[in-house]
Amino acid sequence: MPPVPQAAPSRHSRNAAPAPSPGRAPLPAELAALQRTVGNAAVTRRLQRQEAPGAREQARRDAADPTAHGEWGTFRDDMARAGFSADVTEIAWQLVLGGIAEQGQLNDEATARFTERQDQRDHRASNSWYQELVKVVGDYLEIDTPTLALWSGGREVSDYALAKGHTPLESTAFGGVVDKLTLTSDWKLKTPMWNVLSKAFVSRARGPVHIFLRAYDPDSVLIAQEVPQLRVVMALDPAVRLVWHPVYAAADGRLTEITRDLEPASDAPCSTRDGCVRILYDYLRLRHDPANTHSERAHAEMSARLAANVNPR
Repeated sequence: MPPVPQAAPSRHSRNAAPAPSPGRAPLPAELAALQRTVGNAAVTRRLQRQEAPGAREQARRDAADPTAHGEWGTFRDDMARAGFSADVTEIAWQLVLGGIAEQGQLNDEATARFTERQDQRDHRASNSWYQELVKVVGDYLEIDTPTLALWSGGREVSDYALAKGHTPLESTAFGGVVDKLTLTSDWKLKTPMWNVLSKAFVSRARGPVHIFLRAYDPDSVLIAQEVPQLRVVMALDPAVRLVWHPVYAAADGRLTEITRDLEPASDAPCSTRDGCVRILYDYLRLRHDPANTHSERAHAEMSARLAANVNPR
């Protein structure tokens, strides 16, 4: 990878250089300065802890030699097609791979130090490489459609939301590039990156946010992180409101929405989460066909949750 371009100094710098060109995100000054001084490989060695087998060891090797990663060419080309400059592409790639190399240690710390799931999730998402990544690509998480979309229950729900005219994170300029990549064989090393990106994504809501719910899990990122973040945004901007959609996969695999009368429909918005969940649970409990394998998992999860709450299935 070519040397990281020199970052523009702070406005408080005595010898301020010209500001970055329009459309170019500022580069993280501290990381860039360190890389210029000692090189990418040395920066990565600074992160290394005890030896770890498998994906963690591979992640460290990838971060030490970023352009040797098998997906570098795909990332570079897709970023160019998405309108990113070469400078932003290079630093974003180093931050992604550096974050993956760092994540294993944070995951271990989260489990050892915290018992509450949200505290563990917050610690995993404290990865400084991923935090810097948001500073670099945050402007590329804006949406082209009028409304932003969130979802739960399988990637096909994201595609459904997009087809309905809403933009999920995976369809933003940067999200669309990263979504195509494997990056690492251990999803636990990259999931916190998506959590960090999603927090930045929802903070950019400026109008109604459509939430497509195929399966309800109170401990999911959607319910535990994204919706609470949206509540903060809503307190500052009355134009932001939540529109919930109960989604069910029919026997042929096609997604449909469910009305309050438990009938399939092309559009069945709800104004509250509880109303959406109630419709979804009632439909899965009363109308689900056991032979429908496309909704088997949603039905099983719903049944287990109701049973745990000592409610009839």
